[in-house]
Amino acid sequence: MSNLATTKGFAPATLTEAVQFSQMLAESSMVPKAYQGKPQDILVCVQWGYEMGLAPMQALQNIAVINGKPSVYGDAAMALVQASPVCEGVEERVDGEGTPNPVAVCIAHRKGRKPVTATFSVEDAKRAGLWGKQGPWQAYPKRMLQMRARGFALRDAFPDVLKGLITAEEAQDYPDEAKPRPAKDITPRNPLDMVAKPAIERTNNPVEIEAMMADTVEAVVMPGTEVVKIEEVVQHPEPVAEEPWQPEPIAVGDGFAVFVPGKDTPNSVHATLEEWQDAYEDVADKIFKAGKRPARERMTILKEFKEANQKTLEMIDSVKRVKHTSGYQSRLRSLGAQNGV
Repeated sequence: MSNLATTKGFAPATLTEAVQFSQMLAESSMVPKAYQGKPQDILVCVQWGYEMGLAPMQALQNIAVINGKPSVYGDAAMALVQASPVCEGVEERVDGEGTPNPVAVCIAHRKGRKPVTATFSVEDAKRAGLWGKQGPWQAYPKRMLQMRARGFALRDAFPDVLKGLITAEEAQDYPDEAKPRPAKDITPRNPLDMVAKPAIERTNNPVEIEAMMADTVEAVVMPGTEVVKIEEVVQHPEPVAEEPWQPEPIAVGDGFAVFVPGKDTPNSVHATLEEWQDAYEDVADKIFKAGKRPARERMTILKEFKEANQKTLEMIDSVKRVKHTSGYQSRLRSLGAQNGV
């Protein structure tokens, strides 16, 4: 009879027996669904359990790969630790029950070392996005707090006993690393693919068809014939510098005209811009001092007078133009004060 049948607890003694054992269990409905039809996973699980001191069936019931992480259930972790000769005891409690922030506490005692204390509170669960999470956190919140504190304490105090495994309750809260993420397409793009292809014109005209065929036929070069590539040279005319725009003065004949609002003919014509400026200021003063007209009306006439002569004003150099602008604004302020504006 094979050693597979006589070994205590049906534990395989050789690799061949382990493979046979795993294949038999994979076909059984008595093992957890996660291992059914997966003899390779069963083989790894049994070996892991062997290193931790678990019998094959205990390993299958208490070791699981959750969200891509191998883990052991919290109760099994507690059993392994308490069975270890280096364990002096594990204390668990919940402080602050009935308060908004209860705290699960786990104290692990190991021979020759200081006790390891781990806590996990409701506030910790909220920060981790676990509190109220659908599933065990809604159904058994106190139990989940206890499992988190237990897992932290046992891993810190007995890492050699647990072989680095985390608790299954903790693994359930991690993102699933086993699910393949969609690969990002890093294939370089051909810039020419972005250019729209020219539309193909269809025609039934024999002359056009013959012309298009002629464009696609490669030239046949006879031996000894020199091929000269003729490139079309497009000559671009030199750009002509445009002169900056200058406003044209309103002039009559050879002089500069002063216009007043409401009249198509100039009020006066002057040979130079200096003479024009003097005449412009004289007319502006007369409008300003026309006491028979209301102040608001004189303000309107001054504005229209300035607009009627704007092009000629722009011909004056900036320093002198500031003087005219200042005089215009001073008159408006004075009339505005008279009008109560």
